[in-house]
Amino acid sequence: MNTLQNNAAMANRPYNVAGKKKSKLHARDQWYGYLFISPIVLGFAVFMLVPIVWAFVMSFTNESLMGSSQFIGLNNYTRAFTEDPLFWTSVGNTLYFSAGLIPLNLLLALGLAVLLNRKLPGIGLFRTAIFTPVITSIVVWAIVWKYIFATDSGLINQILQLFGITGPAWLYSFELAMPVVIVISVLKNVGLNMVIFLAALQDVPAMYYEAAKLDGASKPRTFWSITLPMISPSVFLALVLTLIGSLKVFSQIQVMTDGGPGTSTHVLVYYIYKTAFKNFEFGYASSVAFILFFLVLVLTLVQWNLRKRWVYHEQ
Repeated sequence: MNTLQNNAAMANRPYNVAGKKKSKLHARDQWYGYLFISPIVLGFAVFMLVPIVWAFVMSFTNESLMGSSQFIGLNNYTRAFTEDPLFWTSVGNTLYFSAGLIPLNLLLALGLAVLLNRKLPGIGLFRTAIFTPVITSIVVWAIVWKYIFATDSGLINQILQLFGITGPAWLYSFELAMPVVIVISVLKNVGLNMVIFLAALQDVPAMYYEAAKLDGASKPRTFWSITLPMISPSVFLALVLTLIGSLKVFSQIQVMTDGGPGTSTHVLVYYIYKTAFKNFEFGYASSVAFILFFLVLVLTLVQWNLRKRWVYHEQ
């Protein structure tokens, strides 16, 4: 009996030792993992998380370079919603920019993707040309287009002058300044959505098109009944990304119009910049920034909840 017990103990001993060794190696691998991700986590905490928390706290104060900081509760938010007409003007201009940019960007990107979804010689050159503005600096892009739309020496007005047409002051017109900014913003970023749609189009199974052809479906019918439903997840992705980007528009506004003429291109991010770094009202600027954050959050959640009604794979 004792011999059987000793044999069983000896048989179990290597297993326990191996288990302990495995446990130690597993723990050491975990520490290595934590070590490798620590620079990213630390950088995120120092440069993202801490400033966001501090800005949120500051939104409840009257923080300013002109005096001491005091806790004022919800006064900044009350001021934005009830006492500041420029805030509502900025909200309206931001929504106007988004309403003009989003459909134009998505429709143009989808049209380009359909046209470039062909195996033709040199087609890659056209794809590259359309995508190149995406990786171009937005400041450089805005400066170039500012000169193109210049009143006297701009390329657009010089071309119009060849036909005997006197071009308008594009960037100094209350009616034309925002549409011009929308157009150059579409041309800047349409390549990104085009690539998303192009990848989605190439992923649609060919058998669906073959079945539609056998059934005698026309090309428009095939597009609406097969292509569009199959790429609807990519359309949803592009819609969310484009909406968020349009609500955060700033650089082209600041470079091309500086919020003018008047307040016709005075958008929310430009208003935050002006309030914080020109008027030095950091507390109030922080509150407007978090209002923008909640606006983006609400609109994104609305799109997320509505996706089941039109996104194919969510049905």
